[in-house]
Amino acid sequence: MQQNSWGMFPFIKNKSYTLKNELLLKQDLSKLQECIAFGNGRSYGDSALAENIIYCKPYNYFLNFDENSGVLHCQSGVLLSEIIEALTPRGWFLKVTPGTKLITIGGAIASDVHGKNHHVEGCFSECVEELTLMLPHGEIKICKKGDELFHATCGGMGLTGVILDAKISLKKINSKHINQITIKTKNLKETFEAFEKYSHMPYSVAWIDCLAKDETLGKCLLMVGDFADDGDLSFKEKKKLNIPFNFPSFALNKLSVKAFNWLYYSRALKGESKQKVDIDTFFYPLDSINNWNRIYGKGGFTQYQFILPKEVSFEGLQEILTEIAQSGKGSFLAVLKLYGESNKNYLSFPLQGYSLALDFKIEKGLFELLDTLDAIVVKYGGRIYLSKDVRVSKETFEKGYPMIEKFREFRKKNAMDTKFVSLQSKRVGI
Repeated sequence: MQQNSWGMFPFIKNKSYTLKNELLLKQDLSKLQECIAFGNGRSYGDSALAENIIYCKPYNYFLNFDENSGVLHCQSGVLLSEIIEALTPRGWFLKVTPGTKLITIGGAIASDVHGKNHHVEGCFSECVEELTLMLPHGEIKICKKGDELFHATCGGMGLTGVILDAKISLKKINSKHINQITIKTKNLKETFEAFEKYSHMPYSVAWIDCLAKDETLGKCLLMVGDFADDGDLSFKEKKKLNIPFNFPSFALNKLSVKAFNWLYYSRALKGESKQKVDIDTFFYPLDSINNWNRIYGKGGFTQYQFILPKEVSFEGLQEILTEIAQSGKGSFLAVLKLYGESNKNYLSFPLQGYSLALDFKIEKGLFELLDTLDAIVVKYGGRIYLSKDVRVSKETFEKGYPMIEKFREFRKKNAMDTKFVSLQSKRVGI
């Protein structure tokens, strides 16, 4: 078969082995030289691509839910959307969720995903009470916080083993609604001031106009919010729009992105505005469109996500946004977030500071631009997010992750480096 990531780049011919039970998985691992776990295919880059993949999504049973503690025990193929659909009407929600609910529990752990509340709750691994992992030779291990295997696996991009199941703690809620405040800023200075003013709010995220220049550089719409307390838990999946085919490559260009950005920014009221929105609107706006990746054309796209330490975030973002605006290769999906302290996991992405994520159509000159941005990120002591990456060099990657050698040594010591291998792990040397 031929497999690709959500970014539709690169393509690779591979063989797929379905995770059905522990015995069959052990047999598959014994005969495979190299492989990597694959969930719902929502990684943007090549972190879950290899010549042999272990397809984990069908391994998706709920094993137990403790209504008193809010701890859910489920298999690794369960989607976040399935948890939300089943448990939100009962008053429970994910403590940490990324911008899509269409990923598996195994993928959430392997990427140590984060969301709009990292400055309050941290990464996904914070709500993982324990996880079960199958190692290279079929040995099954249960690992908990404090275990080296836990810290290597959470954020380890599937390179320590195949996650079988996990126990995760959920958050008690009393509404399917979020009380949202939207703050419209005129430039990067106002944007940073708004983030700091509302840093007490549990959820915050900003859409930023990455094509704005000069005195409007860094203008944004900052959305902050918290769960309402209206007792309305009648959550139901909405009907979705669908993109039935790949857009022609010329459809997404500087002019169309500029027009979108102008319309999106202009529709917001000046200053601050309040409204009540549902969970899907606040947390997962893009999930309302099936196959939205087709907007970028058959050549695919990549998401470039980096983070900078807080003390240099303003200066660094100013330089990076200027570079992007001058290049004309803007993105209509440009997301700025505030982060709290980093954790102890070897390859987790977040650190205290600000992150910017941008989607770029893959086209001539793009990777050269991203190389330029890489140099600025390194200059300011930042790092690149592996779950979104498809092209960063080994040298650039290493400079952002101080515990990379510990991770490599752990993989080698436990014979993981010759069994669990992806296109990405080969590229960046992990």
